[in-house]
Amino acid sequence: MSALAEALVDLDAVASNVRAITSVTGTSLMAVVKADGFGHGAVRVARAALRAGATWLGVTSVTEALALRDAGVTAPTMSWLHGPNDDFGILIKSGVDIGVSTTTHLHAVADAVHLLGVPAMVQLKADTGLSRNGAAGDDWPELVAWARKYEREGGIRVRGVWSHLVDADLPGAPELSRQVATFEEALRIARSAGLDPDLVHLANSAAALSAPRTRFDLCRIGIALYGVDPFGATGPGEFGLHAAMTLRTNVINVKRVPAGTGVSYGPEHVTGAPTTLALLPLGYADGLPRAAGGRAEVWLGGRRCPIVGRIAMDQCVVDVGDLPVAIGDPVVVFGPAEGDQSPPTVVEWARWAGTNPHEILTGIGARVARDHLHGRARTS
Repeated sequence: MSALAEALVDLDAVASNVRAITSVTGTSLMAVVKADGFGHGAVRVARAALRAGATWLGVTSVTEALALRDAGVTAPTMSWLHGPNDDFGILIKSGVDIGVSTTTHLHAVADAVHLLGVPAMVQLKADTGLSRNGAAGDDWPELVAWARKYEREGGIRVRGVWSHLVDADLPGAPELSRQVATFEEALRIARSAGLDPDLVHLANSAAALSAPRTRFDLCRIGIALYGVDPFGATGPGEFGLHAAMTLRTNVINVKRVPAGTGVSYGPEHVTGAPTTLALLPLGYADGLPRAAGGRAEVWLGGRRCPIVGRIAMDQCVVDVGDLPVAIGDPVVVFGPAEGDQSPPTVVEWARWAGTNPHEILTGIGARVARDHLHGRARTS
């Protein structure tokens, strides 16, 4: 390990997760690889997911879509978060479907079509209650009407109609049923206007696994693709998901200290007895949330040991008690259980930090090397 820390990404776990989810949904899957594949590496995750049976890729920007195309990934891809002045022409030329939520964006796509002389594939998004992107109320029939006009003129093809859910990770939440009903009405309006989308999709990871009414033609899989149970299980859970990332480092300093020793800034932690402190070269610039200090643990010396004191930008301190720890000893910050190792999971880290696993995974910094494994061997 040449870097001070590394994130091992198990591409076989990604593939296994695709197969496990498909066995539940019985639908096509869109592998969501935005934010550099939730910090795992978008291109390599995309390839692994496609090999395992995913049929679509999902990203949120022109930059992310082009990174896939530049790497030779030609699979159907949708990009759905844009400014009205984005370069829609390059998305059209690259064969990327454009998620459209407003008439302003739709007109901009139509203008790009006019300049290029090449038709565009769009997927219209309805706002069914999240109050973020998507068209709601009277804006939806207007968007649909304009889309149908452009479709009749031959410049735009509406390939999909879709939306996103509010709280599908809370099974039985009443909002889910309301959103499904709102989405079905939006779909009825679109079809009544003459649109005939090939793809209708609503389900995210949680809904795909637990709410059959939301599955339609395609399920968009984000966090579950990376082996995190959307309902909070810390292991494979009932769906057999396997964590794809292991974050690890090595001890870079060790010192024996007496009782009453302050640790890190503040100090917010003072040792209550003689103990050994191990220094790790990972901090909040590398993705360890400062808020997790005093609660988080790592796997070191064959057991879980607590992080004590404030997590700093580049480092943190672990209290190992009387363990015979030495400089260079391996540390697992989070990852799946293997053999007799039971390191913390990314779900636990999220709880310690008061956030979600998505933020932990996407927050792993650029100083942390990524090593991708396939069949437990590194891939380029």
